[in-house]
Amino acid sequence: MSVLLTVLVGVLAAYILIYYCLFKGARYKGNATLNGKTAIVTGSNTGIGKTTALDLAKRGARVILACRNKERAEAAVYDIRKESGNSEVLYMHLDLASLKSVRDFAENFLKTEPRLDLLINNAGLIASGRTEDGFGMAFGVNHLGHFLLTLLLLDRLKQSESSRVVNVSALLHRLGSLDFNLLNTQKDLVTGQSYWHAIRAYCHSKLCNVLFTRELANRLEGTSVTCYCMHPGVISTEIGRYMGPLQKLLCLPMSKLFFLDPEAGAQTTLYCALQEGLEPLSGRYFSSCALQEVGALGRDDALARKLWDVSERLCGLS
Repeated sequence: MSVLLTVLVGVLAAYILIYYCLFKGARYKGNATLNGKTAIVTGSNTGIGKTTALDLAKRGARVILACRNKERAEAAVYDIRKESGNSEVLYMHLDLASLKSVRDFAENFLKTEPRLDLLINNAGLIASGRTEDGFGMAFGVNHLGHFLLTLLLLDRLKQSESSRVVNVSALLHRLGSLDFNLLNTQKDLVTGQSYWHAIRAYCHSKLCNVLFTRELANRLEGTSVTCYCMHPGVISTEIGRYMGPLQKLLCLPMSKLFFLDPEAGAQTTLYCALQEGLEPLSGRYFSSCALQEVGALGRDDALARKLWDVSERLCGLS
C-alpha cells in the first residue's frame, strides 16, 4: 500500500511540475484602456479569439468579431456585450478560406469604420481539404487569408497614432518548412490529405506566420504600425474541430490534463496587443508574455522576403 501511495504521490508531483513548468503560461497584468479605439479579432466566436475580444471590450474598445459562422458570431457578440457592458461589439462576416470574402470584409470595414488600432489575426485550424481558391486549407486560412487581410487594412492602421498587428503563431513553427516548388505546383505545402499531412501543413503555416511578421516589420519601419507574433501556449480550443473521432479521442486525455483554457491562452495575445514599450521589438516572437527566440528558419530574412513575394502573387497583388 505504501509503495502504491508513493507512486501516486510521485505521479501527482510530476504532473504538477510538468504542468506549471511547461504548460501554464504567464498572465498579462497591464491596465491599458482602449476607449475610442477599434480592434478586429479574427476567429473570435470561440476559444482564444472570443476571450481576447471580451478583454478588449472590457477595456472600452470597439471590437469587430471577424468570423465565418454568422449564428455563432452573433451569439458571441451577445455574450461579450452582456459580460463586458460594452455595446460597441459587432460581427462582420469573414471567411479566410475565400480571398473574395477577405476583400469583401476589408471593403465593408473601410467603408463603415473610420479607424483601426488593433488587428489580431487569431483564426487558425488544423484541417485537410482546399479553400475556395484551391489552396491547402491550413496554408490558405492560417497564412494567406490573414496576409491579404493585413495588407488591405494597412493604410487604415497607419492613420492611427500607434497601431499594432498581432499574428497568432505556435511553437510548432519550429517543425515547419517551406517548399515553394510544391506551393507553385500544388498550391499547398504538403502532398497528401491524411491527418498527418494536416498536422504538417499546420506546422508549415505557423512558420509562415513567423516569417510574415518578420518581413512585415521590416516594411513598416518608420511608420506608426508595429507587429508581433506569438505562441499562445498549448490550449484546449476548437482548433482541431475537423479531426476525426479517433484523433479527438486520443487527444482528449492530454487536453484535460495539460492544456490551458482559452483565458490563459489569450494572455500573450493581450500582452503583444497592449503592453507598453514593445515598439522596438516589432517583428519578434513572444510566448508566456515574454520575448522568445524563433526557430532557425523563422530568422531567415531571405525566406521571409520570398514568402512575401509569393503570397502577393497568389493573392493577385502583383
